[in-house]
Amino acid sequence: MPSLIPVTTVRLGEHLPLLDLLPKGENFSWVRGGDGVVGWGVYASTTVKGANRFNDARTWWHSHLEKFAITNNVQGSATGPILFSSFSFSPDEESVLVIPQVIVGMTSGISWITWIGSDSQPQLIDAPEKVSNSTLTWNEDDLASEHWITRVAQAVAKIHSGDIEKVVLARDLSATSAQVIDERSALRNLSAAYPSTWVFSVAGLIGATPELLLRLKRGMVTSRVLAGTISKSGDDARDLALAGSLARSSKDLEEHEYAVRSVADALEPFCSSTNIPETPFVLHLANVMHLATDVTGALIESKSNVDVFTLLNQLHPSAAVCGTPTDKAAKVISEIESMSRGRYAGPVGWIDARGDGELGIALRCGQISENTIQIYAGCGIVAGSDPEKELAESEAKFSAMKSALA
Repeated sequence: MPSLIPVTTVRLGEHLPLLDLLPKGENFSWVRGGDGVVGWGVYASTTVKGANRFNDARTWWHSHLEKFAITNNVQGSATGPILFSSFSFSPDEESVLVIPQVIVGMTSGISWITWIGSDSQPQLIDAPEKVSNSTLTWNEDDLASEHWITRVAQAVAKIHSGDIEKVVLARDLSATSAQVIDERSALRNLSAAYPSTWVFSVAGLIGATPELLLRLKRGMVTSRVLAGTISKSGDDARDLALAGSLARSSKDLEEHEYAVRSVADALEPFCSSTNIPETPFVLHLANVMHLATDVTGALIESKSNVDVFTLLNQLHPSAAVCGTPTDKAAKVISEIESMSRGRYAGPVGWIDARGDGELGIALRCGQISENTIQIYAGCGIVAGSDPEKELAESEAKFSAMKSALA
């Protein structure tokens, strides 16, 4: 029988600027307000594809856990070996799973490091490396915008005909650089500008998502649902009035209710109790405001085999990124969206050895491939949607990645 591979976790103790620790090369991150986990180096990676991709991901992860001899002097969520996951929106496209060689985490001022192998504890960067990117050239296309407006109008017509109640349509925008794009600069910029979002990086997909699809911790489940958006003006008094109009908007409240209901229905079979606030709150970000609801639940204790992968299989895709009814909305997306989403709008985040984890929906993001990047934005389309306003909303959502890459 082959010997087990040592995995060691020790406490560091001090407050660490996680994103500043990332070296040049392939990095991984899930950071919000300074807390979270980052990793680098690849111990093992794979891709999964198809309708059983969440189950296949569990099988692959557990096959590696069986080979580990884990020494964990810290304990707690996100300590020990970590699986970084970035799942595709569609089962027909590839999802990426990575176990980093080195992981550093921090929560509430407590930090730790995990490394795989028999080597001594890895050294951390003393001072953050100064990183900048050359100017990007964006491939703006007025004709593409006009085509997207037409697609939104087609979706509204399908809703009025009774085919569907809501559908989320996305669009993309690409840019090129004279040099290879270094994701670290963009990640730091996103974290500074959007501290209430989860800043992520997995296999070239980087972004700052405000939407937590799933947190599982000690049998408690949380999902933050966002649906219904309005752009900010930059004037505080004006934005306060806009927030009030968003909270009263029948169109946005309808869109939001579909998204909340899809999450609540997915969690209900696994929870002994759930809490769904009667009204959403308005989440303020630097560029936009969203209607938001935090759905929480307690897992049924007898369902001990329920883990993150089980819940992901039920939650994805939610109405927030697909539509209602889900199956029909997915068909409409396939028919009229006219692009590959890849891992955009799929679950992204981390899973630990206990089966706990945090995964968001990959929004406000872009896929880097050497000196090119493709960014994405989507809008929830309901009966009251106006195609021109949806185009403006998508442009506002693009601004997060555009500014971070500038």
